[in-house]
Amino acid sequence: MSDLARRVVDVHYHAGPDLYRRRLTSSGAGRAYAEVGGWVVLKSHLTSSAARAWEAREEGLPVSGTLVLNELAGGLRPRAIEQAVYAHGPDSPARLVVHLPTVVGPGHASALRRTPFHPRLDIDRWRAAPTVDANGQLHRDVTEVLRAARDLPVVVATGHCPRDAALRIVDEAVRLGVSRLLLTHATHPMSGFTPNDLTNLSDVPSLYVELTALTLLLGHRDTGHLGEVVRAHPRVVFSSDLGQPDQPDVKAWLELNEQWFRAAGLTNRETRAITWTNPTNLLTP
Repeated sequence: MSDLARRVVDVHYHAGPDLYRRRLTSSGAGRAYAEVGGWVVLKSHLTSSAARAWEAREEGLPVSGTLVLNELAGGLRPRAIEQAVYAHGPDSPARLVVHLPTVVGPGHASALRRTPFHPRLDIDRWRAAPTVDANGQLHRDVTEVLRAARDLPVVVATGHCPRDAALRIVDEAVRLGVSRLLLTHATHPMSGFTPNDLTNLSDVPSLYVELTALTLLLGHRDTGHLGEVVRAHPRVVFSSDLGQPDQPDVKAWLELNEQWFRAAGLTNRETRAITWTNPTNLLTP
């Protein structure tokens, strides 16, 4: 844990290249978090950031990576996870975060003004089927991915799954013995979890719950909700989900955090838990 003993651990930051233009490159994000004494987990919907994270760490930057299992990045295949684990390097102090698909079904409504990264990229062409079938059962590929993740140094994140699908994933992950599971931006409208839902999941020791700054910035939730969720579940992780050119930079985000946490009535211990203790425990063996 000492390698991640920093001011903040952000498990969800978008750096380029990605589906859309981003504020920073991987190394640029690493430098920005180094300046504030933080650690950053780089996410891209387009491709794995595992190798880029390894290169950044070789330069002394506080960076680890992710793989989003979109069709563009290899799809729901154990081999894609294994390749990313290898590329992430044997000496990473943080687990690779493996997100289930985010380019699925119809595109979700967003207030973001997004500029495509590449002019030839037709995102709709790469949309995958949901993780559950018409009967609400997990597709076999999802189960195979969870089975592979059980035996690898990774965190499985639920991606852009709605509540019912995410609950199926939690059940299957528990059955298989997956050691780290993250509900991605759990109370965002696309995910749909309530504080009561999260309380009911508190007894799943491998399960962590993500709240994001972007959800607050876009007005989907407020600081009252933030305080309620932090007290509803013991393993809440507060990440940024930033990197968009028209959203705050890293330093501005941390300043906003201080305002939000005061408005939510969080104690110093609760603040430390959601910004460092819980994300560190999520990422480390």
